[in-house]
Amino acid sequence: MQLSCPMPALDFDVITLGHGSGGLLTNRLLDSGVFDLLSNEWLDERHDGATLNLNGKVAFTTDSFVVSPIFFPGGNIGELAVNGTVNDLAMCGAIPRYLSLGFILEEGLTMKAFWDILVSIKYACEKAGVKVVTGDTKVVERGKGDKIFINTTGVGEVHPRADIRACRIQAGDKVIVSGNLAAHGIAILSVRKGLEFETALESDTRNLNHMVRDLLDEFGEDIHLLRDPTRGGAATVLTEIARDTRLGIDLFQKDIPVDDAVSGACELLGLDPLYVANEGIFLAVVRAEIADDFVRRLRGLEGGKDAAMIGQVTEAHPRQVVMTSRIGGKRVVNMLVGEQLPRIC
Repeated sequence: MQLSCPMPALDFDVITLGHGSGGLLTNRLLDSGVFDLLSNEWLDERHDGATLNLNGKVAFTTDSFVVSPIFFPGGNIGELAVNGTVNDLAMCGAIPRYLSLGFILEEGLTMKAFWDILVSIKYACEKAGVKVVTGDTKVVERGKGDKIFINTTGVGEVHPRADIRACRIQAGDKVIVSGNLAAHGIAILSVRKGLEFETALESDTRNLNHMVRDLLDEFGEDIHLLRDPTRGGAATVLTEIARDTRLGIDLFQKDIPVDDAVSGACELLGLDPLYVANEGIFLAVVRAEIADDFVRRLRGLEGGKDAAMIGQVTEAHPRQVVMTSRIGGKRVVNMLVGEQLPRIC
């Protein structure tokens, strides 16, 4: 559900090079859009930066978003940018607080599209509980961009019970996924290729920070690692973990949750859900003794009803991820080679 935010009257229907000049048009664009819509005590200072109050350990991340198309089933580049950065902080065990927001706009982008993206940013920020406190806007000539690129930087306070480090992973730990795989990538692909399926496919983009905070409140240091499997999918994240820890990971295909419609689309397109990008789930490596309770708690949280235990860490086959198929066969799961689907986030 989107917020109701009527678009203000503007002098132009599309972005022009003048909107990037730093002069009158730039000020009108920011005044009637960004500053009014995202208003808060820090942004209202309209300074080149923001002075923030933070206590204890701080997590810091930055990301850029170039997804094509900029509007897709279940979301758009604006909320994707907020959720992606919020989730990167959450994967550090942090409680996100503040974001910067940088726009690169292409001449010719409609004001209506820009406004809709801003409204989605406002909605995503309010849902995640973060504030945009500083930012930047640039305009490039027509043909020198692709409608809009967004850069976001996030800052958050590390949860007092968080100790999220790959070096804490040990043999016997369980691998858990918070929801169904591959929804985002398949939703993007369906729009690009004009594909129609019996069931509407939507991106899973959402903020994960509230879910992670609740899990850290309860399980704290027993959570050894958190990662969101975006580009490269779950397979790439798991192979990176195996490589970095010099341990092996056993995966069990029968336990990996994939929505039926997404699974059917992957089969039709010849794609493996393990390699398709996600934007609203995370992988957790946790101490074996709390794994069952962790999954039960996840399933009771918003966005976690499809959580499942999908594997375990082992000293066998170090640096490799080995998946047992539904019929009992085994295969090595490697990192994604090349680009399966470019401009996914």
